[in-house]
This record gives sequence, C-alpha cells and structure tokens, in this order.
Amino acid sequence: MAEDLRPLAARQAPQKLEDFAGQPHLLGPGKMLRRLLEADMIKSAVFFGPPGCGKTATARYIASRTQSYTVELNAASAGVADLKKVLAQAKERAQMPSFDQRRTLVILDEIHHFNKTQQDVLLPSVEKGDIILIGITTENPYFYVNNALLSRFSVFEFKPLEDNDLLKILTRAAQTENAKIDKDAAEFLITQSNGDSRKMLNAAELAFVTTAPDKKGKKHITLAIAQECIQKRHLRYDKKGDDHYDIISAFIKSMRGSDPDATVYWLARMLESGEDPRFIARRILICASEDVGLAEPYAIMIAQAAFSAAEELGMPEIRIPLAHAAIYVACCPKSNSAYLAIDHALAEVREGRYRPVPDHLRSGGKNRGYKYAHDFPNHYVKQPYMPDPLQFFEPGQLGKEPSLIERLKKIKGE
Repeated sequence: MAEDLRPLAARQAPQKLEDFAGQPHLLGPGKMLRRLLEADMIKSAVFFGPPGCGKTATARYIASRTQSYTVELNAASAGVADLKKVLAQAKERAQMPSFDQRRTLVILDEIHHFNKTQQDVLLPSVEKGDIILIGITTENPYFYVNNALLSRFSVFEFKPLEDNDLLKILTRAAQTENAKIDKDAAEFLITQSNGDSRKMLNAAELAFVTTAPDKKGKKHITLAIAQECIQKRHLRYDKKGDDHYDIISAFIKSMRGSDPDATVYWLARMLESGEDPRFIARRILICASEDVGLAEPYAIMIAQAAFSAAEELGMPEIRIPLAHAAIYVACCPKSNSAYLAIDHALAEVREGRYRPVPDHLRSGGKNRGYKYAHDFPNHYVKQPYMPDPLQFFEPGQLGKEPSLIERLKKIKGE
C-alpha cells in the first residue's frame, strides 16, 4: 500500500524507541523489554493491555529491527491449516545452512481467539525455538492462554496511555499533517479516546482530511471540528472480557466502601456500554444482603424492588431505579454478620458433629415438652434449640443491628 494511502495511525507508528509514548515501565532506559530490543535478543512473549496503547506498534518495531523473517497473523481469522503452513516454513528456514539461516518471528494478534487445540499447535515450535512468537491480546493472558504455552513466554503488560502521552502523539501527527489543533480541541480528542491512541488518531485524521487549509497551507482544527469527528464516545466494554469483570468489581466495591459517587459512575459506565440491567440489579441485591445486611434491613427490600423493575423496564427508564438502589446501598451502614453466620454454620454442618433434632422441636413436639413462645411474657421462653449449641452469629455495631441485639438481651433478661 502506498505510503500516503495508509491510515494516519499506521503512518505515525514509531520508527525509533524515542518515538514511543507511554509504557516507561517497559520501554524506559534500563527496562527489560528495551534491553531485549537493543540487544536483538527478543524471546517469545505476550503483550497484553487495552486497545491503542502500543502493543502492535512495539511488535512491528521489533520486526523492523530484528534479523528475523516476520509473519503476521490474526487469530480471529487464521485457522490450524494457516498455522501449520507457517510453522512448517519456519522449521525449514531454521534448518537452512548457517549463512542463510534466519529466525522466524510470528506476530499473532488477538491470540485470545485461539482455542486450546490451536494454541497446542504452536507449542512444539515455540519450545524448539523454530519460531519467536509474540502474542498480542486485550485480555488477561492468564485466563486465555494455555499454561503450557504461557510458561514459555515473557509476559509484558501495557498500560493505558496517559493524557500527556496522547498529547505527544497528537502533536506529532499535527506537525506531520501541517495542522494546528486548538488546545480545547486537543483536550476533547484526548478525553474522548479513553487512552486509545488509534481511536484518537482516527478522529484526528477525519478532522485533517475534511478541513481546508488556509492561505499558508495550514489546517486549523477547532473544538467544533473535533466534536464533529467524534459523534458518540465509544466505551470499551466486552461483556465476556476483563472490562466486564473489572467494572462490576469496582461497582460492588464502591457500594461496599460507602462511596455513592464512585458507585453511580461505575453504574453509568455499565449502562452506557449496554450491560444487561438485570445483571446489575442482581449484584445490587447481593451487596444489599452480603454487605449491608442487618445494619439496614430495608436495603434488601429496595434492592429487590430495583431487581423487579429491571425485569419490567429497559433503558433509559431503568437507570433511575438502579441508581436509587445502588446509591442507597452505598450510603447504608454496613454489616456482614449474616453472611459470616451462614458460612460458619455451613462449615459446621459439613465438618462438625452430627446434631439430631431434639424431640421437643420435632413435628408434634408440643406433646414432647415443646414450649410455645407466645404463651410466655415478652413472647419468649428459654429452652434448648440445638444440641451442644455454638454461636454462629456475631452481631455488628452499626445501623439497626445493635437494636436487634438489645431486644434479644432485654427479653432474655440479660
């Protein structure tokens, strides 16, 4: 493809280490990946991290610098037959006379799309050194890459690009395109990109090609032009991937941690990304019982109401009951005493001694000495309710829970 026809993001790919933005923990002076690059001693590795943070650019830079024959594959479209062909050619290349011998570098994008069988095909070639494999993925490789293959890789995690990294990339692109970008326009493009340099450059390219140059040949990109180039912010959110689990985790931990603002932010992230409202409602219901519990018994009722609403309503209406319930749960006092009590009791049932039901508690137990609590003052009478009793419930001291304990003490005359 001709140079001038390539997308701006491809034209802006780093040509030397100094051109890279971000990833100082990997590419900074003295860091392991940089040392491997400088020594041309790259080994099989996995690069993982969010889109547009430099994984593929780094792999292609390695390809441009190494003395290896390079093959690029995408796991979303390549099959076992494609793999076997590449691996056979790599083996032949590795067996050539030393004066013509070349290593084979395979850059495998979206490696998480390969199933176990496909990954197993790669294992012998990686193990024997017939190929150097760089797998690229947006997902956590510890979940998606076979342990046997992963044990032969170096794993490098790429972080989302910071705003100053994106500004460096955008400024260089503007200079290349003979354009001036207003400060507020640059801030808008950076903010809307969510740390994804490719997304930012795609929007910037649209601005460049649709803006007429002035008399001096320079293009002026204003905020209005930038806004036209990104009509709707795209949020990265794979319902089966890491973002799904990370964001719901942040949502639950924010409710548990009594931060209503963070709670409603993560809720908004999920709703805007198209998450199933019923999935969110179930998590609120669990949190209301597990983390609020007896400190505020009404929380589970409000959460249940939100869950019922989620069964009947869709977006945009359901956002309000979900926010109502989530914020309420976040603001409530917290107690996990019921959660701990049932787990303690389950452990005793599974591992402790067997306890038969006492005669007076069995069906028809009134004829065996059972005392009906409502026949006594305060509707309470002392009698054994389990053999060799143990204490499973350790009450908390927040919200309404202390009042429940005080009532028990009062009726028992303690």
